[in-house]
Amino acid sequence: MSVVKINVLTVPAEQRETLEKRFAARAHAVENSDGFEWFELLRPVEGTDTYLVYTRWRDEESFQAWLEGPMKAAHRGDTEGERPKPAASGSTLWSFEVVQQAAPKGE
Repeated sequence: MSVVKINVLTVPAEQRETLEKRFAARAHAVENSDGFEWFELLRPVEGTDTYLVYTRWRDEESFQAWLEGPMKAAHRGDTEGERPKPAASGSTLWSFEVVQQAAPKGE
């Protein structure tokens, strides 16, 4: 079964737009990775400053390969000079195994 990784990001209100623009700028960075299945960036609606970055992978090995390759390269930045300040003030990674799933009828 697949594995899910949820990166829990604490993002101050003044950094929300920056975070979302950065994700949009590298929207396709993960999609071609071997074992990648799904991505969602979840914006908080009320009562929290926590964003959730949801990714789903075929297996733990696929996630680790992406983490050590394309993800590491994306966070280094493509430009020379100073790396931009992180938009999030904190981060925690949650890991899950998918034990049940359902899809809408007809899919």
